[in-house]
Amino acid sequence: MTQRLAGDTGGTKTVLMLTEAEPSASHLPRLTPLYEARYVSAEYPDLVPMVRQFLKSAEAQLGYVPAPETACFSIAGPVVQNTCTLTNLSWLLDGTRLQRDLGIAQVQLINDFVAVGHGIPGLAETDIYTIQTGEPQADAPIAIIGAGTGLGEGFLIREGDRYRVFGTEGGHTDFAPRSEVEFQLLKYLRDKLNVSRISVERVVSGMGIVAIYQFLRDRQAIAESADVAQAIRQWEREAGLSEKSVDPAAVIAIAATEQRDPLAKATMELFADLYGAEAGNLALKLLPYGGLYIAGGVAAKNLPLMKSGIFLNAMINKGRMRALMERVPVHIILNEKVGLIGAALFASTL
Repeated sequence: MTQRLAGDTGGTKTVLMLTEAEPSASHLPRLTPLYEARYVSAEYPDLVPMVRQFLKSAEAQLGYVPAPETACFSIAGPVVQNTCTLTNLSWLLDGTRLQRDLGIAQVQLINDFVAVGHGIPGLAETDIYTIQTGEPQADAPIAIIGAGTGLGEGFLIREGDRYRVFGTEGGHTDFAPRSEVEFQLLKYLRDKLNVSRISVERVVSGMGIVAIYQFLRDRQAIAESADVAQAIRQWEREAGLSEKSVDPAAVIAIAATEQRDPLAKATMELFADLYGAEAGNLALKLLPYGGLYIAGGVAAKNLPLMKSGIFLNAMINKGRMRALMERVPVHIILNEKVGLIGAALFASTL
């Protein structure tokens, strides 16, 4: 068995995992986690000292010196020729430099959403919740969509007994309104942001939840509750600060789940509708009868909303193409470590 090092690296936190990989009956290796730890990314000037500390801690825990032969780190940012500058952190990472400084034979950087794609084949049945069984086809494409800080989209294509993973910039396509309310939302955001074009990521993401809330609030269509209003205005006053005391999307989502704020509830329902519509757009382009997987923290943390039918109804409501959409299996990824699993599986192929 060989040791592999995997990392899920973001601007806020980094999770590192040491595994042993051994062949299995399937094309996927069998991974045995040996040691895992989480770090605050901003407390380190670079990934190298963090990994060195991790390996030292792993040695103390395991009783021997770990010796990973390969490593893969998923990165929250674009990866070009095995280099990346993190989107929300002043780290410039280079796979070749990491190989040299860490003494690891091969180090590969991959985009965090690509890592999610690599992790999907490694998920267990308990890691997903199916909201539409559809008519699965083993050789068909798999689609991934995930709303979190932004909106990620990607797909997998089968090649023999394996999959190739492709990232996209689908979250930056145009927001396409379907109703009078959504046309008003488009105009509201154009005016508020002083731009001529609004991407779908502006409404289907964590920041999209806040934008929808502000839109509905400013239309004075639904009254605010005092505690949510106070939290949102505190966040608005902190505009421009690098660190804020409020996570407005979480405040809105929790208030909606607890059924204690009509404006938050309306916000999350419109968000789920817009999310489903974009998932349907992605499905129309790929016909992913291998499955459409919903990643990102928003879906898993708001499972009752995603199960309510709002998302799925918007996804399949594609006119004459409705019958095709009803054949697509739709799964919500519940395992928040899917990207870390993907990085570990990718490291085992190096």
